[in-house]
Amino acid sequence: MKKFFKKLAALKPSKRKLVQLYAALLFNANIKGFVTGNIYQGQTKAMCVPGLNCYSCPGAVGACPLGSLQGSFSAGKSTIFYVCGILALFGILLGRTICGWLCPFGLIQELLYKIKTPKVKKSVFTRILSFFKYVVLVFFVLIVPITYAFRDTPLPAFCKYICPAGTLEGGLGLLSNKVNESYFSMLGPLFTWKFLLLVTIVVASIFIFRMFCRFICPLGALYGLFNKISFFGIKLDTQKCIGCNKCISKCKMDIKKVGDAECISCGECAGVCPTGAISFKGTKKIPADDLKGNIKARKITRIISAVVLLGILVGAIIYYWNIPDASQQLPMQETSYGNQVGDKCFGEDLNIATGEEITQNTINPIETGKITVINFWGTWCTPCVNELPYFEQIANEYKENVAVIAIHSEMLKETAPAYIKEHYPNSDLIFACDTENAGYYTTLGGRGTYPYTVVLDHEGVITEIFFSSLEYEDLKEAIENIKN
Repeated sequence: MKKFFKKLAALKPSKRKLVQLYAALLFNANIKGFVTGNIYQGQTKAMCVPGLNCYSCPGAVGACPLGSLQGSFSAGKSTIFYVCGILALFGILLGRTICGWLCPFGLIQELLYKIKTPKVKKSVFTRILSFFKYVVLVFFVLIVPITYAFRDTPLPAFCKYICPAGTLEGGLGLLSNKVNESYFSMLGPLFTWKFLLLVTIVVASIFIFRMFCRFICPLGALYGLFNKISFFGIKLDTQKCIGCNKCISKCKMDIKKVGDAECISCGECAGVCPTGAISFKGTKKIPADDLKGNIKARKITRIISAVVLLGILVGAIIYYWNIPDASQQLPMQETSYGNQVGDKCFGEDLNIATGEEITQNTINPIETGKITVINFWGTWCTPCVNELPYFEQIANEYKENVAVIAIHSEMLKETAPAYIKEHYPNSDLIFACDTENAGYYTTLGGRGTYPYTVVLDHEGVITEIFFSSLEYEDLKEAIENIKN
């Protein structure tokens, strides 16, 4: 029995693990999203969280900094300055301390590494391999998205082709909910590739400490550039250092010295330093005599800190759980109204967008008197932008009988006028903007993924719903079915 309790005590999480857990739960405080299968799209989604946490995770209450950076290249100067400023602020304040203490995907890798198996030790080879994440940063996060931005076709290459956090939190997080069964029809070779990549990284993380962080993660590469100047992190007192290299041997990352670009400030090295030369920036080594006298004060401080952190976490979960869905906010006038095929569609007065501005003029999709195609899109959404020409073709070909309304999401809707002016200045498409908190999108059954298309007949009854990208033939068939 004593051995059992000793093992149980050994499982007690460290302070760092608790902070990592708090951060992961706080960044994904929309617990209701896992129940409903919807993606939260409220105002906090305009803010970036520090670590790698997918925007499309049902629980996510903020945006991923990498996804936001890639999307900003196609969203205008103000957005670029905002996102780059946020990343610079995170880097200057914390550097790669974010990786060690605040990144949910980092926590997942560390928990996987705890599985008892033979481990791959760091070596010259792993040190060389650690530079690969800078290649990923430059090519997939910067060069490819910027190149496509000049072509006016947004492409968040890292998110689309690599990000395992997106596949795990966003892809599997949504697919695991029964309400999203229709999403399986959208899966193809790209998802297969990303799923296999995720499995590879998960398996490798059991044998290699933080495999993704060390060799692939471009966010860690970016934050590592700030390690020397960040306000928080690990520091080395060179006057006390005797060059024993015990710190480097203890570290599981590929550091050459304490606090370099590979250091995630986990603090494990401080415990093996024989001279006490390693500490966190802004702190000093506490003398043993002082430590004895401050034990009670330190315990009180820890308790207060724990209560505050738990209070913030619980408060956030309660707050996001009690935010009503937009569909709940809209009173149902008749029992026939709904957001499924065969239901009478809900109406909403939406502000019309032109190539100059978002006007005060409105349009209501159920009052057009025509067959109406409602397409929810965004300038930041690559599949949305790629399929818009098909909607324009339908709008032109069936202009007498069909109204095609392209409703830009609330997120980055200020980018719509410039995009319309450049690409669709004289189009038969009717452009409009969604209401606050993606209200109309949610009311019509949207669950957080774009594009999303709803087709109505002349009476405003829903005849088709598409959760994925469309081709011209799909739209034409939907319209011809109504006409015939």
